[in-house]
Amino acid sequence: MSTVFVVTPIVVAHWPVITAAITAAVSSMGYAIARDGVEAVRRVSTTETNRTEIEVENSEILSDSAGTSEEMVVEKDGIKATFSRDARGQLRVCMEGKGYSKSELKRIGEELIGRVTQQYVYHRVVTELKQRQMAIVHEEVAADRTVRIRVRNS
Repeated sequence: MSTVFVVTPIVVAHWPVITAAITAAVSSMGYAIARDGVEAVRRVSTTETNRTEIEVENSEILSDSAGTSEEMVVEKDGIKATFSRDARGQLRVCMEGKGYSKSELKRIGEELIGRVTQQYVYHRVVTELKQRQMAIVHEEVAADRTVRIRVRNS
């Protein structure tokens, strides 16, 4: 007997869990974490750059003792992506880049968000399977980045 289920991503987590998903997803796409975070964004903002902000739907970053000032900056090919938690707890991504149109930045940002969301959901599913003592028999990532996980109930 087999069952197929499709996971609809709802991102609800504390900032450290989100940063782990961001780190895993963006590193596989060739992005590097900016060492000086906010300062890197300020340097880019002083030149002629385009900027767009994208709110991640169905997300809630639970507040930690650090408040709402959490953010993580990644960069690649002159594009800076700043992941942050807004005042309502929503995950936001601010895309900035010189020589890129707003629509290009939005497309790149949405691809980043998709990968981060996929990484978060994959981690949650695998963690939940292990907690329920289910064995992963086979994993497959298709060309369209669809993930298939075959499990056995022990």
